[in-house]
Amino acid sequence: MAVFLFLERLAVARAAGRIPLRIAVAGTRGKSTVTRLIAAALRADGRSVMAKTTGSKATAIFPDGAEEEIVRRGLPTILEQKGILSRAAALGVPVLVSELMSVRPGILAVESRRLIRPHILVITNVRVDHREEMGKTRAEIARGLAAAIPPDATVFILEEENRPEFERAAGEAGARLITVKSGRPPEADAEPRPAPGPGFDGDIALALAVSGHLGVPGETALRGMAGARPDFGSLRAWDAVLGDPPASWTLVSAFAANDPESSRRALGRLAGLQRETPRDLVGVINLRKDRGDRTLQWIDALDNGYFSGFAALYVVGAHTRARRWRRPSAAPPAVRPLGGNSVEPLMAAIAQGHGEGAVLVGLGNMGGLGRSLVEHWERIGRPHAL
Repeated sequence: MAVFLFLERLAVARAAGRIPLRIAVAGTRGKSTVTRLIAAALRADGRSVMAKTTGSKATAIFPDGAEEEIVRRGLPTILEQKGILSRAAALGVPVLVSELMSVRPGILAVESRRLIRPHILVITNVRVDHREEMGKTRAEIARGLAAAIPPDATVFILEEENRPEFERAAGEAGARLITVKSGRPPEADAEPRPAPGPGFDGDIALALAVSGHLGVPGETALRGMAGARPDFGSLRAWDAVLGDPPASWTLVSAFAANDPESSRRALGRLAGLQRETPRDLVGVINLRKDRGDRTLQWIDALDNGYFSGFAALYVVGAHTRARRWRRPSAAPPAVRPLGGNSVEPLMAAIAQGHGEGAVLVGLGNMGGLGRSLVEHWERIGRPHAL
């Protein structure tokens, strides 16, 4: 067994060594988006880039921009990274940009420092999530993310997300820590605008900082970002006609934000939709059985007025029978748990409750019903710019 493990490590090291520039992206939110933006900026500069995202759909992105979903035959495992290293090495690409997938600090350290061994590490942000694995405070979560910092790497992080835990870990690893201002550059508002558009200035700033560090002109990087394909879990919207009699709806996917804090910026983007056509704001929150900590966060958010602007909140997936969802009928919003795992009956029930149409925003979790709802919205809806 010891010989086998040694040979495996040697094979991984050889594959990584055949890729001259390796970039890894860690953090709580925005990893898939930042990975795609960096890869797109480098491709626009004529560089051959392989990329991998992990978020809502594990995806391999090839140098020509073509994508292939990574089919998992079990639970997610960091051995996916070994596969992407091998494919990138076999293709002879000089650059790999890979989203790190681990949440447990010890496994994250192995994934980053022993598998990818990035020259550049990007840390997107520090949010309170995965509390059972990473901790209940920002300091604990930052310490967990800092485990990804490899020796002698260059680490990029937004100024407002930097913490003493990162400074300490970078110093111990001999890594260079670069803080990035999150303000949106004026040229980013020119047409075509870089994906994912206004409201994600930090993601764009990080991608610009990394590509600029690698010698890509800002205009070239922004042009590449504008053509980047959005991640399946990115904030997107569709117009659709639902119900009987038919009514106009706008369907918004913010499932991948997961926690209330990260979802706030998505909700902030909906103000324009409300001004365009004044309609009820309705939420559908998808809960995962294995993420009870997130369920508690959403219940606390409800109790603290997070959904005060919503006409109704539909709860689907797991934990729909939790007593804390039961609220006095006079306390807005009305909370309506819906059972079942079939998308069409769920959407019919929601549409029936709002016969004049509404803006329906999906929150909570992408896994399970969240993914099924987004795939359904893609089929029945017409993309709506946010």
